[in-house]
Amino acid sequence: MISSLAALYHHILIQGIEKYTRVSGGYTTIGNVRNPLDLRPKDMMESFFLGETLKYLYLLFADRHEIDLDSWVINTEAHLLPVYPE
Repeated sequence: MISSLAALYHHILIQGIEKYTRVSGGYTTIGNVRNPLDLRPKDMMESFFLGETLKYLYLLFADRHEIDLDSWVINTEAHLLPVYPE
C-alpha cells in the first residue's frame, strides 16, 4: 500500500510540476498557487529549484540512490558533504 501510495504522489507531483511550471528554458514560478485562475508563469526560475526541489524529489522517489547516504550528507543547496567517522 505505501509503495503504491508513494508512486501515486510521485506521479501527481511530477505531473503538476511539468504542467504548471515547465517553460522552454527550464522551470518557473507561477502567479498564485492558491488561485487556479492565476497560474501565469513568471519570467524567472528560482535559484533553489534545482538545488532543493529536485534534490528532495530524488531523495523521496529514487528507486535506488547512486549516493551512499550513510557516507554523504546533502545540504540544503544540494552540495555533498562527507560524513567523517568520530
